[in-house]
Amino acid sequence: MTDKRDLLILGGGLVGMTLALTAARKGLSSHVVDRADPAELTAEGFDGRASAISTASWNLFSNIGLADRLAPHGCPIDSIAVTDAMRPGQIDFRPEPHEGSLGFMFANRELRLALFEAAKEEPLIAWHAPKEVAGRERGEFGVSAKLASGEELHASLMVAAEGRRSPTREEAGLPVAHWEYRHRAMIAGLTHEKPHDNVAWEIFYPAGPFALLPMKDGPAGEHRSALVWTVAEKDAAGILALSERAFLAEVDKRMQGLFGKVSLNSRVSSYPLGFQHTARITAERLALVGDSAHGIHPIAGQGLNLGLRDVGALVEVLVDGMRLGLDPGDAQLLTRYERWRNLDTFTVALATDGLTRLFGIKGRTASAIRRFGMAGVQRIPALKSFFMDEARGMSGDLPELLRA
Repeated sequence: MTDKRDLLILGGGLVGMTLALTAARKGLSSHVVDRADPAELTAEGFDGRASAISTASWNLFSNIGLADRLAPHGCPIDSIAVTDAMRPGQIDFRPEPHEGSLGFMFANRELRLALFEAAKEEPLIAWHAPKEVAGRERGEFGVSAKLASGEELHASLMVAAEGRRSPTREEAGLPVAHWEYRHRAMIAGLTHEKPHDNVAWEIFYPAGPFALLPMKDGPAGEHRSALVWTVAEKDAAGILALSERAFLAEVDKRMQGLFGKVSLNSRVSSYPLGFQHTARITAERLALVGDSAHGIHPIAGQGLNLGLRDVGALVEVLVDGMRLGLDPGDAQLLTRYERWRNLDTFTVALATDGLTRLFGIKGRTASAIRRFGMAGVQRIPALKSFFMDEARGMSGDLPELLRA
């Protein structure tokens, strides 16, 4: 007998597995296929990769029952400091005490562990990993995927959650607008002498932003942060080849003693930076979520949060439609999902792209103008509140599961 499910989710990363769990909490069944080995993705050790989880995204995790599992591993972001090369005129985004934090920082491993453990316990999720997809079919009455192992999986709707190089999106012929920034993000975990006081620092240099993101203190009370340092592509190989001592000297130069003495607590890794936006995120019985639909600069830490808003919107649309007796792959439902998500993703993508270009303009005059504008934002409460709501992910037409 064919095990036909509501969703066939191709990609079981942070967005894909959150989608499967969120759908399951609303009674929708799914097949989840991922080529990566879950054991490798959750192996011991911190590799420097971490994610900022906005208030809205935290609401989603709370509403699907993950908050208790995740809470001990997260570091609250109590404020965000934005500065142009540590010169005067910085902005401090600090909410009022009754408003809570601006979000939380988590090591990606902890997010995966929570999601994977919950998925194993959920009977509505059939998890196939590590497995390769050998073929995909979408038709009038359903979708299917043939695995390299010979298995064939069937569902009503196919969802691509495979990341920026989504083969499902390419096979569907959905056009993508994209360009490369010719920059690379250096990722590392830092241990430092002084506490970070739960402040996320975004320090803009002409070569690219230098972000210090607060992480939970280590088991011995050591203070830790995640580093995301943007460098020109032409310089990346040289920086990766530096000794640990030389690398830390370059980091310390840009931190200007902010956290005192620093050391590495992870390896240094890197990835190229680019912009990507898919104008159409649906096709016949197909929906795109996360980086398969949109890839943005990490300048504001909103990439994963955008994907989680996709999850909330798609599940809400499907549940509303199924209450009316519609099939999960119904074209009307997919049109509603696409319209709902397009404006939000395009707006955020353009904003992050604009910030990247604005702070990349070199020269004292450009710096002076930027700092003048930042000082203005610092003095106008309404503007600061607007930007803080954006950082929290609490603006716009939010899906119900992402509200408090």
